[in-house]
Order: sequence, then C-alpha cells, then structure tokens
Amino acid sequence: MMNLRTLSAALVASIGLTGLAHAADPAYFTQTENMHMSRDANGVLLVEMNTAGGPFKFTAKAHEAFVDAFYHISRDRDNKIVILTGKGGQWMGDIDFASFGDVSDPDVWSRVHDEGTQIVENIANIRVPMICAVEGKAWVHSEYCAMANVVVAGAGASFNDAPHFAGGIVPGDGIYTTWSYRMGPTRAEALLLDPAPFSAKQAKDYGLVSEVVADGQAVARARELAARYLSKPEVTRRDTRTYFIQPLKLALIQQTGYGLSLEGASAAALVKSIKAGNH
Repeated sequence: MMNLRTLSAALVASIGLTGLAHAADPAYFTQTENMHMSRDANGVLLVEMNTAGGPFKFTAKAHEAFVDAFYHISRDRDNKIVILTGKGGQWMGDIDFASFGDVSDPDVWSRVHDEGTQIVENIANIRVPMICAVEGKAWVHSEYCAMANVVVAGAGASFNDAPHFAGGIVPGDGIYTTWSYRMGPTRAEALLLDPAPFSAKQAKDYGLVSEVVADGQAVARARELAARYLSKPEVTRRDTRTYFIQPLKLALIQQTGYGLSLEGASAAALVKSIKAGNH
C-alpha cells in the first residue's frame, strides 16, 4: 500500500501544486480594463495604463475603476515596488470629456468629486517606493505621476495640463497641489494659468522630473532603480516611502476635496456659458 508521504506527493503532483512558491496573480490584476498589471519574481509591479492595448485615453469609466485599482495596489504587501507608466509610447495624452456626462448636474459631479478624491488618496497610501516612467505626452492627470518618489522621463516626453484652465475649468483635482509641491507654487500657478507643453528637460529643471533618459528607456531605467531599492530591508523601503509621501499626502487630503468642489462649480458655469452661446 502507498504510505501517507507517497500519497501526499502523488496528490500534489496530480493537481499541479509542485510550484506553490509562485502563487497565482491576484484577481485585481485583471479587473481594471485600462490597466495592464504584471509583477516579477522580486515583487516589482508594472502598471501600464492603456486603451485597447495602445495609448491611454482617459474616460469616466477609467476614473471610476482607478479608485479600486489603486486601493488594491496599495494594500497588497506582495508589491515591493510600483512602476506606473503608459502603453503605446504615451503616458496619458487625451481625455474623453463627453464620457463624464452632464458635469453641471450635481449628481454627476458628486461622483466625479468622490472618485477624484479617493484616487489621489489611494495613490498616496501606496506604502512602497513608486516610480513613474513617462514616454510621450503626460498632459492629463500628471498628478498621479507627481506622487511617485521618482519620475523618469524619455527625452521626447512632454508635460502639460490640457483639461483644466485651457478648457475653462479650475485645476482642482490635485494637479495644483502636486505641481506646487514638486515645482513650487509660483511656477505651478503660471503653468496652470497659461497651459502649454513643456519638455522633459524643462520638467527636470523645474523639479517635476528626476532624470531624463533616451526615448523608450524610461521603464528599463525604472527597473534598474527598483533593483537598487530592493537591496534594502523591506521595512526600510516601506517606511521611507511612507515618510516621504506624508507632507504631500496631508496637502492632498486638505486641498483635493475643496479643489474638486470649485472645479465642479466652474464646470457648471462652463456648461451654462456653452448653452448660452458665450463659449
């Protein structure tokens, strides 16, 4: 008769459990349509924003989904480093305004307000080193990128705030808070009141970007940095991120809800102006 040890080994082999050290990816990896997530054996999580596998166009659906996505990323202790980037040679260059519906409707804006506040708070709650790898345009929601500890940009990358003041609404969703923190309020106000693309080199000079690399090499450089960080104890890595993000996190908690309320009022005024034929 087969002894207990032999039987156990046979059962393990029969159901394919011999590689238990490599657990299946968590369910949230595939729950967000506009995020492709992959994690290597060292726990480096690569988050690639995309639309149908190509450059990402931001939508209301993504706005809603990103709340839970960043929450799950933040609470998963198997994530040792997080790299945020975009597919198709673009970080984020476009937005589908129409997908948000009638933003002058308080019920619609209440949802936008809550989701926007929760997204930045959940990114701030990521408690491991975070690297943003930018290629192409970072013209929409670059506050997500500015919340990383390190921003690596391809030489041809550019930064801008396309959706807000240029479109007639207040930049209240965290963009002013993060840009002010990274570049100083004087420069942030000037750039947000007179929006125009600025280069990766300018962004580095301003303090928004940590380093500039050859085009197409931002993620590779981010992985090199991640490997360096992984040489330190996990508690050290986690607590360093927690310590570094705390001043910005406090500012976002204090300012984003208020800013989005003002943005909502300006969105309603914009709709009113368009309906009156004045815009």
